[in-house]
Amino acid sequence: MTNLSDLGNVPTMNNDWKKRIEAALQAKGMSMKAASLKAGRGETFVRDMLKRNREPSFENLKALARVLDIDEADLDNAPRGGFEIPLMGYVGAGAQIEPDFEQVPPEGLEQITMPLPMPADMIAFQVRGSSMLPVYRDGMVIVVFKDQKRPIEWFFGREAVVRTADGRRFIKTIMRGSPVTLTSFNAAPIEGTEPIWLGEIFAILPQESLGNGYH
Repeated sequence: MTNLSDLGNVPTMNNDWKKRIEAALQAKGMSMKAASLKAGRGETFVRDMLKRNREPSFENLKALARVLDIDEADLDNAPRGGFEIPLMGYVGAGAQIEPDFEQVPPEGLEQITMPLPMPADMIAFQVRGSSMLPVYRDGMVIVVFKDQKRPIEWFFGREAVVRTADGRRFIKTIMRGSPVTLTSFNAAPIEGTEPIWLGEIFAILPQESLGNGYH
């Protein structure tokens, strides 16, 4: 498991790409929502990209360039080292979690720019609550594999992101039970739980890695 708190950020870029996209939208008479959907993203994709003060991935810029008929050479000041993963909601460490996973758009609540390459099948959740202090603080971002790759027995004694049959999500230590007991550092165990998904933790990021107001 990797802690990325001290690795810094990917190289910065100027805001010329924003001006090019805005001009292309106006020239084509296309709304931000229409361009977002045509690029295969959620309907607020372009709006969020232009509003936030974080750098988009080159892959996202290329997808939009194709929709707007912008030459990719016009984006040659875009970052080449940025890798983005979607923030898919929150995990409870003593807090009730909303929204539910299925209500989050495919590209997530926001895209988190990573300072190093990531496997393609990664998603992220933000911690809510204090039951897993001091290891997992409220606001931290947990990066996990999107698909469960290991049997449940592998997780016994390990921390993981858990989704239960009733839709709740937690970050807990997984212990053998009937069938599973979820334990915390600072809260009573949750017994008799049947996880429908276990997210193997790949990395932990500081709260400051978020850029769209989910702090």
